[in-house]
Amino acid sequence: MLVAAAASVPQEQEVPAVISLEQALEIALAESPTVKIADMEVERAEFARKGSYASLFPQISASASYQRTIKKQVMYMGGGDDEEDGGGMSGMMAGILDPIVYHLQKLYAGTGIPYVEYVPPTTTESAGDGGIEVGRWNTFNGGISASMPLINAQLWKSLAISGASVDLAVEKARSSRLEMVNQVKQAYFAALLAKEAHKVYESVYRNAVQNLELTNKKYNASKASELDLARAKTTVANAIPDVFNSENAIFLSLWQLKAVMGIDLDTEIDVKDSLLVYAGDMQSVAVGEDYSLEGNSSLRQLAIQADQLANTVKMQRYGYLPTLSLAFSYSMNAMTNDFKFEQYKWTPYSFVGLSLNIPIFTGGQRHNEIRQTRVQAAELSLQRENVERQLRISIRQNLSTMETAVKSHESALDALESAQKAFDIAAKSYEVGRSTLTDLDASRLALTQAQLAASQAVYSYLVAKAALESTVGADFTAENTTK
Repeated sequence: MLVAAAASVPQEQEVPAVISLEQALEIALAESPTVKIADMEVERAEFARKGSYASLFPQISASASYQRTIKKQVMYMGGGDDEEDGGGMSGMMAGILDPIVYHLQKLYAGTGIPYVEYVPPTTTESAGDGGIEVGRWNTFNGGISASMPLINAQLWKSLAISGASVDLAVEKARSSRLEMVNQVKQAYFAALLAKEAHKVYESVYRNAVQNLELTNKKYNASKASELDLARAKTTVANAIPDVFNSENAIFLSLWQLKAVMGIDLDTEIDVKDSLLVYAGDMQSVAVGEDYSLEGNSSLRQLAIQADQLANTVKMQRYGYLPTLSLAFSYSMNAMTNDFKFEQYKWTPYSFVGLSLNIPIFTGGQRHNEIRQTRVQAAELSLQRENVERQLRISIRQNLSTMETAVKSHESALDALESAQKAFDIAAKSYEVGRSTLTDLDASRLALTQAQLAASQAVYSYLVAKAALESTVGADFTAENTTK
C-alpha cells in the first residue's frame, strides 16, 4: 500500500504517504514481525499436533546388519572332560570307530595287505580341547518390522492435550494482534498530538514575529520603549526552540509508528486527520461500569491451560490401565565364510504377535505425578484470580482516565474560548497602544496553554480507550471482517 502510494510520486520530490488509522492497523497486522512470529507459532503447534497423531498408525522400520566373526564359539559334546574314561570328543570318536577298526583288522589279517592301525584322537583339530568350532565368519541380516498400538487410553488422551496446544497458540497469536493494535493506536495518536503541538508552537512563533515587527515600528516611531523591543525579541527567540522540539517530536512519533507497523524506517509517511476529528467521539463513561472479560486474551489462555492440566490428570490416571499392541517382523539371514553373494542361501524368519502390558507397581511415580499436576492446577486457579483482579483495576483506571479526559476537554474548550477572546482583545489593544507587550505575552501564554490542554485531553481519552479495548479483547480483525 505504501509502496504503491510512493511509486506514484516523482522520484525528485518524495511526498509522504498519508495514511489513516485503519490503514496503519491493516499494514501492521500484515507486516509486523511480531504478528508473523505468532502465526508461525500457530503453524508450528499445528505440525506438532499432526505429528502426535502419527503414534496411532503403524510404525514401520527396516534394518540391516553385517557381522564378522573374530573368534568362533566352541561346542563340546559328550558326558565329561576325562579322556581316559572315554569322555569328551575323543571318547565319542573312539566309540564310533573302534568297532569298524576291529572288523577291518580281522578282515585284513593274514592277507598281507598293509593297513594303518587306527589310533583314537585325543583332541579336535579346530578347538584343540575336545570341542567343535561352530558358526561362520560372515553373518548378514536384513528385515522389516512393524508395531501398532491397539488399546492405549493414555495415548489417546495425550492427543487431546496436543489439540489444546494448538488452541493455546492461536489464542497467543490473537493476543499479539490485540497488543499490536494497541501499540499502533497509541503511536498514531502520539503523532497526531505532536502535530497539534507543532501547530500551536508555530502559531506562537508567527505571532511573536508579528509582535516584534509591530514593536519595532512603534520603537522607530518613538511609541515603544527599548525594553519593549528587547522583550519582543526575547519572545521570538524563546519561541524558536519550541518549534524545533515540536518538529523533532513529530519525527520521533512517526518513526515509532513505522517501527510498530513493521515497515521500512526510511519510508516517508504522514498521519491523516487531526485530534479534533476524534474529539467528537468523546463521551462520558461510568467509572463503575462492569465490562465483560470474556474476550480478554490472558484469561482465555489461562482457561486453555486449565483444561490442559485437567486432561493431563486424566492421562496420568490412564497410566494404570493395561495397553495392547500389535507387532510384526520379517527378516532374512545368511551365514557364509566367503563373499560370493550369488551363492548365499538366505533363511527367512518372521512372526506376528500381540503384546499386553499390565502396569502393577512403579514405586508411586504415577501417584506423585498426579499430585504434582493437581498442585499446578491449584496454582493456575490462584493466578487466574489475581490476573482477573488486576484486569478489573486496569479497566477502572482506563474508565477513570477517560472520564477525566472528557471533563478536562470540556473545561479546556471553555478556557480556550476565553483565552482566544482575551488574546484578540490584548492584540488589538497593543496595536492601538492601550495595553503593554507584557499583557499581550500573558494572553498569548494563556491561549497556548488552553490549546495544548485541549489536545492533551483528547489524546489521553484516545489512549485510555485503546487500552480499554485491548483489555476487554476488542478484536480489530474480527470487527473489519464482518463488515
